[in-house]
Amino acid sequence: MNQVRIIGGEWKRRLIRFEVVNGLRPTPDRVRETLFNWLMWDVAGAHVLDTCAGSGALGIEALSRGARHCVFIEADRKQAEQIKANLLQLQCTTGKVMHAKAEQALTQLSEPVRSAGFDLVFLDPPYSLNLWTSLASLIDPLLKPAAKIYVEADRPLQQLQLPAHWQLLKETRAGQVYAGLYQTTR
Repeated sequence: MNQVRIIGGEWKRRLIRFEVVNGLRPTPDRVRETLFNWLMWDVAGAHVLDTCAGSGALGIEALSRGARHCVFIEADRKQAEQIKANLLQLQCTTGKVMHAKAEQALTQLSEPVRSAGFDLVFLDPPYSLNLWTSLASLIDPLLKPAAKIYVEADRPLQQLQLPAHWQLLKETRAGQVYAGLYQTTR
């Protein structure tokens, strides 16, 4: 069992545990800190989607910083249960964990969740599956106007074929990790 530390907000310095799962690599602390500095004014009250949640660190960090609700999608059963356990340990009732492949879960979201839409989305799929383009097309109709989308990849972001109306606001690189913050412009 591994662990990662929450950087800021209500649960600052608390540790969350995650399973040792092949291909699971939590967003590095430095990148997470940069991301939440970018999002400083956009998290409070946000409806968040943590696609391919992995450790759940990004969604839990958002909840710690005042997000209203977060839907976590995780394909690995053990890790989905661990995210639930972490939320329970933090006494968090505003997170919902879906154990399913992201492609399936995005089409199975309940109508109230779909119609409410998301203000903030984390799109960080397992690199080897090359899901950025297909997941982006499923996420796009779920976005509120001016929603923010964080994308993390193992290649330059320009190679990912994301929707043309997702405007790149900021980007960074840490070793082999390319990360960018987009905003929908429609």
